[in-house]
Amino acid sequence: MHVDMDSFFSAIEQRENPELRGKPVVVGADPEKGRGVVSAASYEARRYGVRSAMPITMAKKLCPHCVFLPVRHELYWRVSKRIMQILRSYAARFQQVSVDEAYLDVTDVVKSYEEAAELARRIKREIYEKERLTCSIGIAPNKLVAKIASDYRKPDGLTVVKPGEVESFLAPLPVRKIPGIGPRSEALLKELGINTVGDLAHCDVQKLIPHFGRFASRLVLLARGVDEREVRERSKVKSIGREQTFPRDLEEEEELRAALEELAERVHQDLEEEGFLFRTLTLKVRFASFETHTRAKTLKSHHADLATIKEVSQSLLSEFLGEKIRLLGIRLSKLKRRQEVTLEDFV
Repeated sequence: MHVDMDSFFSAIEQRENPELRGKPVVVGADPEKGRGVVSAASYEARRYGVRSAMPITMAKKLCPHCVFLPVRHELYWRVSKRIMQILRSYAARFQQVSVDEAYLDVTDVVKSYEEAAELARRIKREIYEKERLTCSIGIAPNKLVAKIASDYRKPDGLTVVKPGEVESFLAPLPVRKIPGIGPRSEALLKELGINTVGDLAHCDVQKLIPHFGRFASRLVLLARGVDEREVRERSKVKSIGREQTFPRDLEEEEELRAALEELAERVHQDLEEEGFLFRTLTLKVRFASFETHTRAKTLKSHHADLATIKEVSQSLLSEFLGEKIRLLGIRLSKLKRRQEVTLEDFV
């Protein structure tokens, strides 16, 4: 199972203040200051096009009458801790991956997918009765498909995908539904005539390698619903990173920044999957001459948002522009599990 709370931050705010129910609520930066991004948007706000990680100024333009609220980390983590305790009680194998989502391996708890669905309904009822919050649950043979399934009928959804249904479930979905495929990858795949997960599943890997390198094979496997990762807490991860060697050396600033943005999206996906926050970002640059340099920046507090990864990595890249580059890499370190973060980490 993949359990994902529905619009977690904004749902908590609406619960705490009943006057906000039914209204478009945005949790994040102050739009009057003109900086920062949206941390969460209620479903009412999403109808106006407001999305997480969007610049707060854009959110204000899309929905001027939205209620804009500051982020209250201490409250959200307190609620998250109680919800995760509920989820842990339902499965011996449990993996929290963020403040509002977790995986549960219930293979040894239930005997069928029908029983798994009933168990999911029990989980949803308990969370709602104790916290007055809804969640969406996806049930499937592996983590990948379960995660996609949990997003299928939001909010307050329950989607079951049995082993024999994986291909038919995934095939018609937009290719962007595959974790790790960001806006730029989606645009590139569409240029190659790949619009759905089914298109990608049946694509010749050789067609993708010039554009995605070693990630090409992984993309096709994911599109076919193949995922061997186990549900387990991982406590010994010291860093998370990705590198990309380009088919040809890049020199144009626009190309390099676009490639780095794509890389940032992949690293952010890994960070989300592992359930960590980071303090240090290291940029790795290898020139056409194979000379390699690294630059790092350590932040004052822990972060997990894509906007910060992009901003810091792009800033570090500026030093190396003007030369031909064959490889870029981003590594995140000084990691801390999300559930270990306290209010002081955000001060």
